[in-house]
Amino acid sequence: MMIDGKMKTVTLAAVLLLGLAGCSNMSQRDRNTAIGAGAGAVGGSVLTGGSTMGTLGGAVVGGVIGNQVDTDDDD
Repeated sequence: MMIDGKMKTVTLAAVLLLGLAGCSNMSQRDRNTAIGAGAGAVGGSVLTGGSTMGTLGGAVVGGVIGNQVDTDDDD
């Protein structure tokens, strides 16, 4: 069964909204970790031409950096 472009867009929007709703009670450190992992995954994917290992490696490095960005606050 083929899914048309409009249905893909609606499905993607619903998944993104549900994903963001799950982050509503995260601490600042948790948010920084998630943002770092996402940015690292995108960066790793771009730098390695879409390699799975590059994407995963970027996510790990970005998550660690995001986690350590603000270690002074009392979460």
